[in-house]
Amino acid sequence: MKYTTAQGDMWDSIAHKFYGDVNRIDVLISANPEHRKVYIFSAGTEIEIPEIEEKTIPSGLPPWKNASG
Repeated sequence: MKYTTAQGDMWDSIAHKFYGDVNRIDVLISANPEHRKVYIFSAGTEIEIPEIEEKTIPSGLPPWKNASG
């Protein structure tokens, strides 16, 4: 997906907007290496927003702790 930046966008705010996690900036920068030195974007810069696989957190106990029977 493509995203056109607004004045003042930063990597962390874009990561939060699309992934809900500011720690995903590495994904964005890797997909847009030509902009890796940009700290604050001006309006109108088009960047690629790659889809990422959601990490699933298993619910409940691990199989060896489940009571069987």
